[in-house]
Amino acid sequence: MSKFTELINSDSPTVVDFFAEWCGPCKTMAPILQDVVSKINGKAKVIKIDIDKNPSVAAKYKVQSVPTLIIFQKGEIKWRQAGVIPAKQLIELISKMS
Repeated sequence: MSKFTELINSDSPTVVDFFAEWCGPCKTMAPILQDVVSKINGKAKVIKIDIDKNPSVAAKYKVQSVPTLIIFQKGEIKWRQAGVIPAKQLIELISKMS
């Protein structure tokens, strides 16, 4: 948990993907996130949180459905959305923040 806190308090944006192994849309989101990472050139970090293995973190951020993506910067939630998000939209959001 301390590593998670350290990451979301970073000056650069941190995209957190709350997911579950059994979730079909989460499996769709995985390659999209890989595409985003390859195109943002280190402008942001992308981390994945399995809600079944980390229920307290999911509860803290009121994650009701998966996938839920939250972008943190300096410990604050800057953006949040549930469902599959296109790579282009995520890249544009990250570019505006970094």
